[in-house]
Amino acid sequence: MNYTLVTGACGGLGGAFVRLLAEKGEPLFLTGREEGRLARLAEELRAKYPQLQVEYFPCDLADEKSRKRFFAYADGGKARFSRLVYVAGADVQKAFEKYSEEKLILQTRVNFEGAVSFTRAVMARSDLDGTAEFLSVGSVSGLYPMPYFALYSATKKALWQFYAALRTELRGKAKVTCVLPGAIPTREDVKEYIAKQGLWGKLAVLPPEKVAQKSLKAVQKNRRSVVVGFWNKLMHIFTAPIPLSLKLKFIAKKWSKTEKDAF
Repeated sequence: MNYTLVTGACGGLGGAFVRLLAEKGEPLFLTGREEGRLARLAEELRAKYPQLQVEYFPCDLADEKSRKRFFAYADGGKARFSRLVYVAGADVQKAFEKYSEEKLILQTRVNFEGAVSFTRAVMARSDLDGTAEFLSVGSVSGLYPMPYFALYSATKKALWQFYAALRTELRGKAKVTCVLPGAIPTREDVKEYIAKQGLWGKLAVLPPEKVAQKSLKAVQKNRRSVVVGFWNKLMHIFTAPIPLSLKLKFIAKKWSKTEKDAF
């Protein structure tokens, strides 16, 4: 059986991908940190779509041993994968001096190491005949260095660069896309954070369902990367000529006023 593998499946954006793919009847292999939430999600999907093939297994993406257990379970069921949708991410935002070593490791591993590890593992379990798809969710935050969001923006930049390079390596073998959305109203703390950004936040925001739709279209077209959302695209175009020193000052002034640490 060939599955679409979705990480962060129980989150707001991951759930939007899952439900969109379930509507299309695509076999799903779901993972997240909590087995109970995965079980409830799988039960919900099976009730709504009785013919849908759904598998799940928990995984701590920051833990190498947990990642190995996940793929050992998949191999035990002889699972193959036609698509990877890597949604999981740790969006810790605060001054770097306030980071603990635990949070530093978590954010780096989930946002980058886990994505690279899962991509390699899925490649080994896919038919690289031009039909496989690899989709990672980056962020417009990865377009520039971001004071007070420094580690997050750095990991998202690394993910974007890795996927851009991998796309060239897999030309003719698979479609590879990294999408760059802005703010997405998922958890309550994220919604509160968006509200604090005022007009800027309102313009940049897109609902998770829209992000999922646009992302799947992008990978089907084998786009290298796509900035998701009209305002985000406009912002990227018009800020490109601005000197980096000025952008850094603006970002630092704006982002120093808020903190986000839900992990």
